[in-house]
Amino acid sequence: MSETQRIAIVTGASQGMGKETARQLLQKGLHVVITARSLAEAETAAKELGNGASAFELDVTREDQATSLAEWLLARFGRADVLVNNAGAFFEPTDQTAMMTTSVLSTPPEIYIKSFTTNALGAFIVSKAIVPVMRQNGYGRIVNVSSSMGSLTTMTRGWPAYRTSKAALNACTRLFADELKDENIKVNSVNPGWVRTSMGGAQAALSVEDGVRPAVWAATLPDDGPSGGFFEAGGPCPW
Repeated sequence: MSETQRIAIVTGASQGMGKETARQLLQKGLHVVITARSLAEAETAAKELGNGASAFELDVTREDQATSLAEWLLARFGRADVLVNNAGAFFEPTDQTAMMTTSVLSTPPEIYIKSFTTNALGAFIVSKAIVPVMRQNGYGRIVNVSSSMGSLTTMTRGWPAYRTSKAALNACTRLFADELKDENIKVNSVNPGWVRTSMGGAQAALSVEDGVRPAVWAATLPDDGPSGGFFEAGGPCPW
């Protein structure tokens, strides 16, 4: 790889949307670091993706591992240019009936804690560790993979822990974007849409290939691109 090749980190990238995001970034010429809680799974994915992919063990909820990732990036590449905070989890019933019947009044507090820790706090932890590395070269693109369910404008009942955790992730986007607005580090949220994954199910409208396109777009924005926004394939998404 050349000294000027962009380095992208994709969290939760051993399978599904994370792996496909990595694949499409590789096709655009970036070197991609595949991260996952299991190093073996990250290494398998990196091997499958071929030249231009590396692997690193990362539990996004662990600050020590995020710090180790930042140190490793500096030592190996001397830079970090793109961070896609894709890692996430779903702790509520996944069937479509549950989407509209799961109650905010009966969802146990521990489900909220798990959801917030993985889906929102994880992005805070990893972004906080990687931003100083991005500053080394004065360039960065941070993409938070959110959901339309995190939109306060269209918020309805059902799956309250997931919805509120994604709303918190959107708050992460706004906070980081404002603090970094005078630097060439752009931070945006993206809504993949309803994608055919283990979470979305076989009836979902979008393929994984289509679902990751907003993230890939936000990860490769030009210097005059937007920051602090919430986007989907068709354009801006309501906050």
